[in-house]
Amino acid sequence: MIIKRLMKLGWLPIAIVLFVAPTSLMAQEQLNVVHTSVPSMNISPDARAAGMGDIGVATTPDAYSQYWNPSKYAFMDTKAGISFSYTPWLSKLVNDIALMQMTGFYKLGTEENQAISASLRYFTLGKLETFNEMGDSMGEAHPNEFAFDLGYSRQLSEDFSMAVALRYIRSDQSTQSTGENQAGNAFAADIAGYLQKYVVLGNAESLWSFGFNVKNIGTKISYDGGATTLFIPTSLNIGTGLLYPVDDYNSISFNLEASKLLVPTPPIMDQNDQAAYDAAFKKYQETSSISGIFSSFGDAPGGIKEEFREITWAFGAEYSYDDKFFVRAGYSYLHPTKGNLQYFTAGAGFKMNIFRIDASYLLSTIQSNPLDQTLRFTLAFDMDGLRNLFH
Repeated sequence: MIIKRLMKLGWLPIAIVLFVAPTSLMAQEQLNVVHTSVPSMNISPDARAAGMGDIGVATTPDAYSQYWNPSKYAFMDTKAGISFSYTPWLSKLVNDIALMQMTGFYKLGTEENQAISASLRYFTLGKLETFNEMGDSMGEAHPNEFAFDLGYSRQLSEDFSMAVALRYIRSDQSTQSTGENQAGNAFAADIAGYLQKYVVLGNAESLWSFGFNVKNIGTKISYDGGATTLFIPTSLNIGTGLLYPVDDYNSISFNLEASKLLVPTPPIMDQNDQAAYDAAFKKYQETSSISGIFSSFGDAPGGIKEEFREITWAFGAEYSYDDKFFVRAGYSYLHPTKGNLQYFTAGAGFKMNIFRIDASYLLSTIQSNPLDQTLRFTLAFDMDGLRNLFH
């Protein structure tokens, strides 16, 4: 019955994410993870970003930019592109959980300083069987999460661009046997910006970049007709990067990124003052999504120290040979009391005039983490290259 109740509250994905943390973490006194519904929206869909520690808000523009920072499309040097990605998730535990995404963009106007973009992502949690307290089967569940978005980006100057993306999110966690749970729906928007400037370091003209994206600003989501509402993963992502050309063929880039959920921190259970906890939890549940964005910067029970612990830090590097062969590495860190996501990543890519293929691999630095050895694969096509091939 536990799984069934979690599904009714829309917290089944949250339970799965928490299950990823090692059991030793659960014994730590100040464990206070920031919860959101539809947590699959936080999974990096493309292998290039995943190979660099799951970063992408300030990396050089590519066909995968819709998820990280759609304003980068305004600086793309090709007219149009499309990409496909596939990520087996929790593959050490099960073989039927996966994230799939398709992304595309098209540059507009004669100056080609603006672009429209879109993405479609689908996350399946496979097949789950639910049971009651007596151990009797309550039927199969096939939960899944789906999102579709449209974006528009434009250069506001030679060096700076901004973008907005509008998104529809649907999360279906109903069971076949009872149909009690309703599918949750939410609407959200992203506001992003990207700055790139050439700077001289030594004798080389390097490219410095800065990017930000406030993601999933929107409604809360409900699975019970509005009786209970949950936060979607609104977040602030900020990053910077430097691309240094070693010579005419070799270059290396370094990127640093910080991200934080703009969602209220839940109150900590106080066994000595149940009434105070109940009041705090009621206030937490009744907080609107917009109010939650502003309160998320100063509502952690542990003060500013705990607020900083809610920031995910990531560092990544990419080596490129002739802009055709790529090798990547990265590291991502989230404090143990906030989820304990600590891992190294590695990746490689190959790019031709027509297509590029990327792959990445995750190596956890904590024990008993089912995300360890996660693989991602992404394939992108340059529409200009395809058109030239057939003409």
